Amino acid sequence: MDQHCILIVDDDPGIRLLLVTYLRQRGFQLLEAHNGREALAIMRAVPTDLVVMDLAMPEVSGWDVLRERMADASLRRIPVIIMSANNIRDVTARMAVKHVHAVLEKPFDLVALLAAVTTCLEDADQSAHAAA
Repeated sequence: MDQHCILIVDDDPGIRLLLVTYLRQRGFQLLEAHNGREALAIMRAVPTDLVVMDLAMPEVSGWDVLRERMADASLRRIPVIIMSANNIRDVTARMAVKHVHAVLEKPFDLVALLAAVTTCLEDADQSAHAAA
């Protein structure tokens, strides 16, 4: 089976490094973006299985990426996991309409992140097989 490709989007280079290192050690292929503009360009150019993204970023925020994703049929199929330091209940309520797989509160637990990533990718694989 091919490696799943995960895009990590966060303006904090330390968080990107932590997530990329942790998930790469678990067999995933990783891409990185430091803002929403770069994330959208990568999502359009490279087959991406999952996006793990912060919401609060300069220039183009995670909210902007979610809006663009919902407006573009080619991006809408890509599942998203949100990481946020904001009030998690408020974010979770707003995420329901954006088709987000999970919301993790910063600081997050890496084991919880891996569980969310694994579940999300398994769900996406099952949906793809059912549609085939």
